[in-house]
Amino acid sequence: MSSSDAAPASAESGIVWLASYPKSGNTWTRSFLHNLFDLLAGKETEHSINEINEFTTWDLAAKRYEAHLGKPVLAATRAEIAATRPLVQADIEAQSDGVVLVKTHHALVMDRGHPTLNFGVTSGAVYLVRNPLDIAISYGHHLGVDVDRAIDQMEWTGFETEVDARRVHEVYGSWSEHVASWTAKPHRAVCVLRYEDLLENPYDSFARLSRHLLLRPSPEQLEEAIERSSFARLQAQEVREGFREKPDAAEAFFRSGTAGQWREGLTRRQVRRIVQVHGAQMSRFGYLSDDLVKLAQ
Repeated sequence: MSSSDAAPASAESGIVWLASYPKSGNTWTRSFLHNLFDLLAGKETEHSINEINEFTTWDLAAKRYEAHLGKPVLAATRAEIAATRPLVQADIEAQSDGVVLVKTHHALVMDRGHPTLNFGVTSGAVYLVRNPLDIAISYGHHLGVDVDRAIDQMEWTGFETEVDARRVHEVYGSWSEHVASWTAKPHRAVCVLRYEDLLENPYDSFARLSRHLLLRPSPEQLEEAIERSSFARLQAQEVREGFREKPDAAEAFFRSGTAGQWREGLTRRQVRRIVQVHGAQMSRFGYLSDDLVKLAQ
């Protein structure tokens, strides 16, 4: 959010975006929030991963667009879809009682002359950033492709997903474009969190997230929500119940949930390639050590 068009997250209504490049902790964060909401409501059992859209939604569902377009999204141009997106987001806000949390992987950019996010109905955002060296491995597994293919997509300027019968396209851009679009100009309505900090210091990081959303859990509730949404618990649920959001090509959605896997999972050539392309944004978030700088030279 690069302007004052968006109100701070203290607003009593509007969309709060849960935003990230893919495989950066978005689903984990949604799981935490659902478990926290349950605890604040007095519920004693962990929240099912297959019900993490109970308190959050997305803005890609084809039916929302078709209500405005008057035709299937597969019969619409991307320009028509882009023009309809602000209307769909306004619908989401209008149909919600108070603040609504919306998951997105959109970069904060213009799409064919229209913003990917409608600032007029936006209250604030949470943006999650993760080391692209680790994303490359997780994203490859997620897509069911090798790491080099995942790195290709992460470099793709202006990258967009496909349109299908269920959903419209989403605008990612490259990893660097995505991160810069959300973070280059800090805004009080956007809470930026590093995935690695959520892992290394979950209590303080999730407490900061909770404060940004004006939630006031007790220390015990916060600790329990963190435990219920731990990767071990999420993995166990996926084994028992499956996970509806897992792509068909992926063996598992909750695969690792660690930081630093790139040290064993990437070749020197792959590391060099990522650093050479994304070094500027990596440096901003503490991902660029002296050794990596030398490797990329």
